[in-house]
Amino acid sequence: AAGLWTVFTLGGVGSKASAQLEQCSPLASQSLLLLLVLANLTDAPDAPNPYRQAIMSFKNTQDNTAFSSSNPHAFQINFNSLYTALCEQQKSDQATLLLYMLLHQNSNVRTYVLARTDIENLV
Repeated sequence: AAGLWTVFTLGGVGSKASAQLEQCSPLASQSLLLLLVLANLTDAPDAPNPYRQAIMSFKNTQDNTAFSSSNPHAFQINFNSLYTALCEQQKSDQATLLLYMLLHQNSNVRTYVLARTDIENLV
């Protein structure tokens, strides 16, 4: 989960342009690309893609509901930090693709983003 957190926050690099992001934090950029590739692999006939399952099911650490461990791929991250990092990195195609994937596949992220009052930062 810690490795995914680093990917989701894009290495905490702030609001740098894509070319500068590649130079300053190539590991974060390459990790994000790897996560996107792994999450978009097709499911095997006998087993679903575990990376896609993780993307679809993670929850907010600040959520008051009980965290169910029935899903082996479930984990929690801070949605506020994720939202801030995605807002700062919208010039990056990879971050935009991650945002698109999260909004369409994770209902927890979608609900959080729609409840934000500063959604214009994301748009």
